[in-house]
Amino acid sequence: MADAGDILIDGVPAKAADLTHVALVNYGAYTSFRVEKGRVRGLDLHIERLEASALELFGETVGEPRLRAFMRAAVGDRRDCWLRVSLFSPEMSPRQPAWTGRPKVMTATFPPPPPLADSLRLQTQVYAREAAHLKHVATFGLIRARRAARAAGFDDALFVDAEGRVSEGSLWNIGFIRGREVLWPQAPMLAGVAQALVQRGLEGVGLTGVTAPLTLADLSSFDAAFICNSATPACPVASIDGLSLGPAPLEALNAAWASQPCQPI
Repeated sequence: MADAGDILIDGVPAKAADLTHVALVNYGAYTSFRVEKGRVRGLDLHIERLEASALELFGETVGEPRLRAFMRAAVGDRRDCWLRVSLFSPEMSPRQPAWTGRPKVMTATFPPPPPLADSLRLQTQVYAREAAHLKHVATFGLIRARRAARAAGFDDALFVDAEGRVSEGSLWNIGFIRGREVLWPQAPMLAGVAQALVQRGLEGVGLTGVTAPLTLADLSSFDAAFICNSATPACPVASIDGLSLGPAPLEALNAAWASQPCQPI
């Protein structure tokens, strides 16, 4: 966990009033990633995500130079860390939802986390995140889904929408393997940065990637599956509900991710 000295807002130490607002009003968006030797894999995608979210949620972008400056201030002289960059505005609340302007940027640094798991048993749940294309701060549904899955004897939750389409997991995207092809589900969901990095590197490791709608009935036709997020480039899925899956080509998937260069902040 970050202490107060690790939390900055617009590049300066956070004030109590801003932290109170963030604690009480869950309107905003964020992205998070590992800093490796002062650089970030997929930084262009994280910045693109923040700018698109700022425009949609607040009506104005932050500006890439400002975002980079705030990130550099947060990282300081750290060589390796985990950085969360959040957007919010103290002008926004349930009673005052119409404000438009440039949001504030909150940064928080943490030690790099370990991978999410080394294998997962997934429970399907009918659920779709509100505004699923955004990495927003309303995470109640995700935590509740993971809690329910673990109470039922699984490791995590895989979401299926009301139309029966497989979409994403609680904290990750999922890919399915058939032969030398990776198939990404097509449904309302968050486009993950780790997913994009893996996809960019697939051709270089002898795999191809496609996107198509998937239902639960389709899953038995695949050899394997894996999940990915910024802390976990590839983790195999052992089973989905009662369906056992074979080993995923982790070496190739990790190599696809690692082939994408780290970018300077």
